[in-house]
Amino acid sequence: MNDFADIYDKVVKNKYDFGTGSWAVENDNIEMKFDKNGEYHPYQKNEQYQYTEDELNKLQQSCLSTSDLNESDIAKQLFSQVKGIKHDDDLGYYSDLYVGHVTEGDYRSNGSSGGFGTWILAQLLEKNEIDFVINVVESNKDDKLFEYSISDNLDGVKSGAKTKYYPVEFSEVINVLKENPGRYAIVGLPSFIMELRLLAEIDPVIKERLKFTVGLVCGHQKSTKFAEFLAWQCGIKPGDLQKINFRKKQTNYSADRYAIEVTGKVDGKEQTVVREMRDLIGNDWGQGFFKVRASDFTDDVMNETADITLGDAWLPEYTQDSKGNNIVIVRNPIIQKIIADGIRDNKLSVYVVDDKTIYRSQASHFKHTKYELAYRLFKKQKNHEWYPEKRVKPSSNLSWTRKRIQDQREKICHDIPEYYQEALSKNDIQYFIDQANKLSAKYKRIYLGKRIVSKLQRMMHLKN
Repeated sequence: MNDFADIYDKVVKNKYDFGTGSWAVENDNIEMKFDKNGEYHPYQKNEQYQYTEDELNKLQQSCLSTSDLNESDIAKQLFSQVKGIKHDDDLGYYSDLYVGHVTEGDYRSNGSSGGFGTWILAQLLEKNEIDFVINVVESNKDDKLFEYSISDNLDGVKSGAKTKYYPVEFSEVINVLKENPGRYAIVGLPSFIMELRLLAEIDPVIKERLKFTVGLVCGHQKSTKFAEFLAWQCGIKPGDLQKINFRKKQTNYSADRYAIEVTGKVDGKEQTVVREMRDLIGNDWGQGFFKVRASDFTDDVMNETADITLGDAWLPEYTQDSKGNNIVIVRNPIIQKIIADGIRDNKLSVYVVDDKTIYRSQASHFKHTKYELAYRLFKKQKNHEWYPEKRVKPSSNLSWTRKRIQDQREKICHDIPEYYQEALSKNDIQYFIDQANKLSAKYKRIYLGKRIVSKLQRMMHLKN
């Protein structure tokens, strides 16, 4: 890689760009903008700009897809010397593992699951461990529904509660961090936390001021069109959506049976509509409607470089509680003490669990993201295409059925944005639904075939 065009083509044009904003932090000539599909990408302000060798090197080293450092390298630097720390190949480093929820205040009721994320940030502020919190809140800008924001009070922390399946980027807030002294904590997805860690390796100011990272488990990133399409199914046309709650809890149902709540203009009048997520097209996370393609080229399931990782406790023994529970992976000693104090003071209700329980809560996520990544890399290798070096190595050692599932997921990821653009041009949601249903039908047939084969194999085993 010897010039910007080469780096850009390999990372962005090949869809290995996570849209975090790291390049826009590292170089003033780069800014983050949405493309036509509602995904963030870096763009040059001045295309004639001549980058120095040092600038090009920093762009490469701040990018997850081109850096010399991987998640294991960073995590080892951060956590390997922590007293009592343990390590697992899937979970990364950890000192404590929990499943549970916050009992104090309204953190749990206002959160998507157990309320841990907001509570941890509030505790860091209250105990004077930080001065500022960087989290994702509703945007007051016309071109986006959510954005990163900086706050120094509890109201600002609580405004960032709940999961948002919506793209954001951190360049604006991290540039504010660089200009304003203080101690900061940030919430982020695995690629976001990792690229912040890479930036901190380059920029001593970021390293000094970014004190805590609260990591989220993420199946994959979505484009803005995911929210737009959900709202369109509820009668709110593209361009008329004003607000969306992706994870509205339903009191009489299990935690995994949540709803969405959308607010926008219907026939010129503002309306709020609530629909169960399972009744909407695009609810199957495995199919990956409106998935950001780079999400298929990470092997970090559990946000291994974050000080604490939080996710949904998708386990039958916990999902029956409609109020929700978190899985919690603790790596930072200060956060470890905050949680221990919270348990002692009855602010938290948690179970101490083992690594197998945490893994089981995200088993399908591990299968796709980490273990079947080898096949996706193998296809790139076979086609002589450039791909980022991952901790998982290319391999075709996968069953025929799982290969077909991966192939169809790739086709869905590629075709859905194109069909949606056509539907927008026709102003015809049914056109998109018809095309999407064809993709889904083939996907479901593969799974049906898999179940039939498994049943026949069990029958043969019983006969023998």
